[in-house]
Amino acid sequence: MGISLEQAVAVLAAGEKRAAEINVPSVIAVVDDGGNLKAQHRMDNALLVAIEVSLSKAYTALAKNISTADLAKQCQPGQPLYGLQSTHSGRIVIFGGGIPLRANGKLVGAVGSSGGTVEEDVIVAEAAAAAFTGA
Repeated sequence: MGISLEQAVAVLAAGEKRAAEINVPSVIAVVDDGGNLKAQHRMDNALLVAIEVSLSKAYTALAKNISTADLAKQCQPGQPLYGLQSTHSGRIVIFGGGIPLRANGKLVGAVGSSGGTVEEDVIVAEAAAAAFTGA
């Protein structure tokens, strides 16, 4: 079973709470186990570009089953996945802010956050992912 809408909304709420605490208007997106948008939330004053970037971060985390922050290390020049971001019509994002969501060890979706610096996006995504119960 994939992520439910109720679970996705809880993930969004936790991400929004953390983004507000660090004063970073963000867009948070949750995708299901097929990479399809389950829910997305754009905070007031969040950058428009963050809408697509948050969704792409979530998609990337799901498609590669790894956080986008960790994936970034593998995509640097000289590393085994260098150039990966040029695939999938630009939908692959290789900077932090995307995190896979698992239930009982199974990949069921992912969350992506965009709107601040890479470090801020990671903070928001980690808070959002921590709210996923997987139940």
